[in-house]
Amino acid sequence: MELSLESDAEALWQDSLDLLTGEGAPAALLAMLQKCTPVQLEDGVLHVETPMRMVAKSVAKNAAVIEACLEQAAFEPVRLDVQFRQGAAVAAAPATAAPARAVPVQATPTPSAPAPAVPEPAAAMPFSPTRKSEPAPEPQAERPRGHVLMGAAGSVMTPEELRRWDAAVSGAPAAPASPAEAYAWDEESEAQAHERLARERREKNPLANEEVAADSKLTFDRFVMGDENEFAYNAALQVANGNKDSYNPLFIYGKSGLGKTHLLRAIQNYIVTNDPSRICVYRDASQFINEYVGAMREAGSAADALRRNYEDIDVLIIDDVQGLAGKAGTITFFFNIFNTLKSNGKQVVIAADRTPAELGMGKDGFDERVTSRIGGGFTVSVQVPSYELKLRLIGTFCDRMREDSAREHVGEPLPEIPEHLQGLMAERAGTNIRTIEGFCQKCLITAAMCRKQGRELTEDDVRTIAKESWPENARGVTIENVQKYVEKVYDVSHEDLVGPKRVKEIMMTRHVAIWLCRELCNRTLADIGKKFGGRSHATIKHSIHTVEELAKDDKVFFDQLQRMKEGITSEA
Repeated sequence: MELSLESDAEALWQDSLDLLTGEGAPAALLAMLQKCTPVQLEDGVLHVETPMRMVAKSVAKNAAVIEACLEQAAFEPVRLDVQFRQGAAVAAAPATAAPARAVPVQATPTPSAPAPAVPEPAAAMPFSPTRKSEPAPEPQAERPRGHVLMGAAGSVMTPEELRRWDAAVSGAPAAPASPAEAYAWDEESEAQAHERLARERREKNPLANEEVAADSKLTFDRFVMGDENEFAYNAALQVANGNKDSYNPLFIYGKSGLGKTHLLRAIQNYIVTNDPSRICVYRDASQFINEYVGAMREAGSAADALRRNYEDIDVLIIDDVQGLAGKAGTITFFFNIFNTLKSNGKQVVIAADRTPAELGMGKDGFDERVTSRIGGGFTVSVQVPSYELKLRLIGTFCDRMREDSAREHVGEPLPEIPEHLQGLMAERAGTNIRTIEGFCQKCLITAAMCRKQGRELTEDDVRTIAKESWPENARGVTIENVQKYVEKVYDVSHEDLVGPKRVKEIMMTRHVAIWLCRELCNRTLADIGKKFGGRSHATIKHSIHTVEELAKDDKVFFDQLQRMKEGITSEA
């Protein structure tokens, strides 16, 4: 076959969609196929990807139907290979998306088996196009009215079986089907039935109301990634795609303003957009407390009803969980819900400004049984941004603000900020990402005002705005700041830190101080070397490499480094 390029794969895929449309394929099937992206046509196999696991399974179940159209379009047999790829996009992948991990999906229908009493819902379509180049297939034996074809293998689900499954999910007794209702189900696809059941489940649960409108911009593709938050980003993306094996519960910790809430809202937005059958509930600590207290104050069984509603969701997200400290009743309520969701295979995501172990400290600390459970899954930190990440954040924020202003026609177009001024902005900026975003907005507005005055934004303008944004931290972190902090933590003198002594303990302290200077200070390696007794560029690189290698293998040491970074930026 000569069709071997990516463009050929796209052309063949589009031709097959056109054929399916012309043959009268169900709209639900076409909608699922539109969520697939052709990747490659090679050796008679068309490889397609989708970011939705349910779509991958559905397309695989309809492989025989799709392959018939592919063969008709290509004039020779073509086999379909559909893969669920985490982080994949239907159109263009986000610029910041993590490398995707392909999960192959079986595309060959398996032999049919007797339908179980309570069958698991699938998403196949009762559709089989007739190829114009061949005689029509022999008529099949007439199936009983009221049956719904479940897949290419020919398994069926009766209305009564569907009702029993629905009852098992909802807990309500199954009602017998009337002839009219049975006939109606004959025309309803399984995907439509699945969507209906999910919708009915959401309607029964008052917690299922999406609260994402105000935070719709907090998505994965708008998250600015760096070394400081890459692990947290990838873990959140895995959770959004339904991977509970290694990330349940997912616990994200770090100082305020470092992007934790963005990641939590990104999970919610992703699920609402790509898999609305899952009920995802986001609450910060104060909202959760208010719900519990309100239910306890109501007469009757309001608290039990609230508990049942929480236990009937698929993904629970609790932000700023440290806010539950001292609320013994709320903590117990949360702990019971947590245990029920976990035991039922549901996902829990938690964010805090400290580690699970630190949540147990102090007189109002969480009970050990709580901290051990919430820390028993995957724990990851978001760290204070380095100069490099701050520079990337500033560039991204400024570009987005200029684009939004141009798209919304708000006043005159905002001017670009030169690279050297963006570098100064990163140098003078603090570590709170929300404040950095506001800082960028102020600089852009000031730049626009300067242009109206017939001049350009200057370094003095940037410094003035920085002082307004960070009154106590406008100067940024200096090498001297780092040295003083390290000397205090490790109880060494300044002379020993920068001097020639090669005692093991002092050498390790010196390595750490140099590494912290590289992370937090906007200075070259040569500049750092001068402040450490005139050490060479190669010596400074060796110190940095030593610390990085040790941090890879020693989680305790890694956490100590992050705590020191936070301590230095707080004092600077």
